[in-house]
Amino acid sequence: EPMSKRQRKKLLKQKQWEEQKDLRRQKRKEKRQKRKLERQSKLDSNNEGNDRKRMRREVVPTTLRLVVDCSFDDLMVLKDVKKLHKQIQRCYAENRKAFHPVQFYLTSHGGQLKSNMNENDKGWVNWK
Repeated sequence: EPMSKRQRKKLLKQKQWEEQKDLRRQKRKEKRQKRKLERQSKLDSNNEGNDRKRMRREVVPTTLRLVVDCSFDDLMVLKDVKKLHKQIQRCYAENRKAFHPVQFYLTSHGGQLKSNMNENDKGWVNWK
């Protein structure tokens, strides 16, 4: 069965793509290694304490308090409870990174939200 010119071109491109697969993979690997070495050399040259743990020591806590009232989770659909859980996780994470972290409280934590957090995020019990 004769093949059209367009079909031949497509077939040729597909063959070239398959043949160059290992080359592309190797290039990606080299690029990753190069980035890793750059990051490592940057960290070695920056021994002044710019990593996150040392930056946290310079943090000045504020007297602001943030309270999230979770007593309304029985009125929510499971989808909304999951969204609330994600929002709480994000708030906690951003607050930890902040230079002026606020005191973060969860009140009336129970019901659907607590069971969802127990299923999907077992580390929340270690939150400070």
